[in-house]
Amino acid sequence: MAADEVAPEAVPACTEPGRAGKTGRDARRIEGWSIAWMLLAMAIWGWFAILMLADYGPEAPSYQGSSSLCRGPFVEPSPQERVCRSDELRQWPSLLGILALAAVATVTAAATMVYAKVLARLAHSEESRVKPQD
Repeated sequence: MAADEVAPEAVPACTEPGRAGKTGRDARRIEGWSIAWMLLAMAIWGWFAILMLADYGPEAPSYQGSSSLCRGPFVEPSPQERVCRSDELRQWPSLLGILALAAVATVTAAATMVYAKVLARLAHSEESRVKPQD
């Protein structure tokens, strides 16, 4: 080697040009999954809210029109009517199970979103470290 020639710098294996692209693709794929988990979590939370707040049961005529006989568990936690206690999805054990399912979906959505953001930043930093070879 002549004195004016410079030895090519060794590029570490973790900063190969192909690896940054793969990390970026992985980040986009994981971000898609996180969006799917978020939509699922929102649907479960909506289902939980409807079960907790909406009136249900047979219609009972009143002077203001007709309304449902049973109020939602959030409005009336322990219904007096026997008909209202027969709906199993409106009972507290089922509602707590749906709440747990919503919490698991929410935590999974948050974890995948954070992982996607970390991968995107990692891919960006790997792209900035890779020097084009002349």
